[in-house]
Amino acid sequence: MLEYLINIFYPKTCPGCLNLILKSENQLCTSCRHEIPLTNHLSTKENEAFQKFYGKIPLENAFSMFYFHKKGITQELIHHLKYKKRQEIGTVLGQWYAEDLKQQKVFEEVHYIIPVPLHPKRLKQRGYNQISTFCHAIGDTLNIPVTTDILYRNHYSITQSKKNLEERSSLNTNSFDVNHNEEHHHKHFLLIDDVLTTGATLEACGKAILKIPGAKLSILTMGFSES
Repeated sequence: MLEYLINIFYPKTCPGCLNLILKSENQLCTSCRHEIPLTNHLSTKENEAFQKFYGKIPLENAFSMFYFHKKGITQELIHHLKYKKRQEIGTVLGQWYAEDLKQQKVFEEVHYIIPVPLHPKRLKQRGYNQISTFCHAIGDTLNIPVTTDILYRNHYSITQSKKNLEERSSLNTNSFDVNHNEEHHHKHFLLIDDVLTTGATLEACGKAILKIPGAKLSILTMGFSES
């Protein structure tokens, strides 16, 4: 009864199109789910996400789930996840993509999932890391632990969305560092972020992770920006 009343006064809407969500649909309407532009990166290792890091950091794999288009469905999904507290979007997308990852068996040898961290000040302002639910959905399906204790951010800065491409590309490589011990040596880490644009943030994070002796690194993002 309570759920019925809540749905009357606060109906669930699809973050992609803002239409009402049917009882049979899970966070996204069927139409928007079918219109999400998937990348098909899993079909080849030498995909465009992997190529972003050529000559920058050594990677085992790099994949993005969908193309991120401004003023499109995917921008709306990321916006609602990041700024509207719709963390359930990350769970749904993570569960969806994890099934594809599981079938491909690409991350069978990954030991830890690491979300790109927010600075503590940013985390306090927002109240959550927008990539957290996506990471946990991937981790739960693939049986890989998610850790937020290894990688940390040193410097507080304005959000990437407010920076131009030049500012993003010149991200200080000292912005991130790691806490590690012998348990983390010679392990394979999967670094996850929301959108891959220039790759500067992920590169900086990756360089920090690769300070760990014998570390291997893979990268996964929800979105891939072609701009």
